Amino acid sequence: MSDKVVTRFAPSPTGFLHIGGARTALFNWLYAKHTGGKMLLRIEDTDRERSTDAATAAILDGLSWLGLTWDGEPVSQFERAPRHRAVAEELVRLGKAYYCYATPAELEVMRESARAKGLPPRYDGRWRDRDPSEAAVGAKGAIRIKAPADGETVVHDRVQGEVRFPNKDLDDFIILRSDGNPTYMHAVVVDDHDMGITHIIRGDDHLTNAARQMVIYRAMGWDVPSMSHIPLIHGADGAKLSKRHGALGVEAYRAMGYLPEALLNYLARLGWSHGDDEIMSIAEMIAWFDTGDVNKGAARFDFAKLEALNGVHMRRMNDAELLDIFINTLPYLESGPAIAARLDDTRKAQLLAALPGLKERAKTLVELVDGAAFLFAERPLPIDEKAAALLGGEGREILRGAHAALKAISGDWTAAAAEAAIREYALAGGHKLGAVAQPLRAALIGKSTSPGVFDVLAVLGREESLARIADQID
Repeated sequence: MSDKVVTRFAPSPTGFLHIGGARTALFNWLYAKHTGGKMLLRIEDTDRERSTDAATAAILDGLSWLGLTWDGEPVSQFERAPRHRAVAEELVRLGKAYYCYATPAELEVMRESARAKGLPPRYDGRWRDRDPSEAAVGAKGAIRIKAPADGETVVHDRVQGEVRFPNKDLDDFIILRSDGNPTYMHAVVVDDHDMGITHIIRGDDHLTNAARQMVIYRAMGWDVPSMSHIPLIHGADGAKLSKRHGALGVEAYRAMGYLPEALLNYLARLGWSHGDDEIMSIAEMIAWFDTGDVNKGAARFDFAKLEALNGVHMRRMNDAELLDIFINTLPYLESGPAIAARLDDTRKAQLLAALPGLKERAKTLVELVDGAAFLFAERPLPIDEKAAALLGGEGREILRGAHAALKAISGDWTAAAAEAAIREYALAGGHKLGAVAQPLRAALIGKSTSPGVFDVLAVLGREESLARIADQID
């Protein structure tokens, strides 16, 4: 066995890549990167009724958007069914498993009798030592593994510590159904072994499965991978995360305008920490991550924290890089396609110039779109109620003087030149700077809030700025 770390992410393609699955993928990816190993991807598509190609595509798209790249081709669990069957039959040959011909009626009686005694329903082992020749003619048997009857199975977990399961609770569970289809419990073990998985990192809802899966590993004489069962994510109210808490697919977070890096930073901090570090780059997460530092308790999902963190990542990001992400995300944002359609080279240059001011005020790319809308507005601008109030009465007179002062700028049209001209005009007319800046902003943007008004003048350029102001004084 090589000493290279191999992790895996193994989603079921029955829906989108939800946020809990994204965090599981992230922890596997970080651990693989941290140790110089590999992360493989397996699509657990054995549930043929619920598995769809669209869901598989959505999962791959979600992982790609987050930048959680996997090594090699994704493996389909369903396509490996012949191998799962062969291992089950091999266990029968080894005397570690057996064919069980109990009828549905017999199994129901067993369940009822256990229920009457207040015990969990379990199989009573009636075919464990019987000869298959005793079965009814033509009966198809299921294969059950011979679980140890006494003692305990101990899962050595890197997050949960030593977890002990009494073997009497494991019973001889089915590994191959009577129709020849493998059970999930069995398929997972065969796949993890064949794919050379050394470290299993998954939700702690799989912890009870771990004990059963160890029975199969031992029966085959295979090495048991290192296990880390990570706590589930809960909503802000402490209940298990559901749709109403934000258990959405990752594509919904893209449409809400979150940066992949910020979402990964937030997810990494859900249940794992590195000292007091809140804001981390991908490189830092890789350098610091270890499953031994994952908390045992459930983490709570908090949209306000995610939004604040996203704002920090936007402000820290290089403007050209942020512009790239912004442009690539436009098709997924509600008002994005309209902006994308009008984003020529001139507007891209304006947007890049406006970004330092815009990103100071925005926490998401959706807010960035709202903030940048003034660049794409057609003249005459629609004026909102608050802006209209600033342009009434004395506002329009002040605006007329500001227009003349700006028109008189002879050199380069810059934020500094515009500010100098407006300050001089305010001083000469006995106005406070704000009393001039407010109607100016209303005329240029159609709203009462915006990035710095002198930055707006510089970004719009001489011709467009003067035209927008003129529209409001004529």
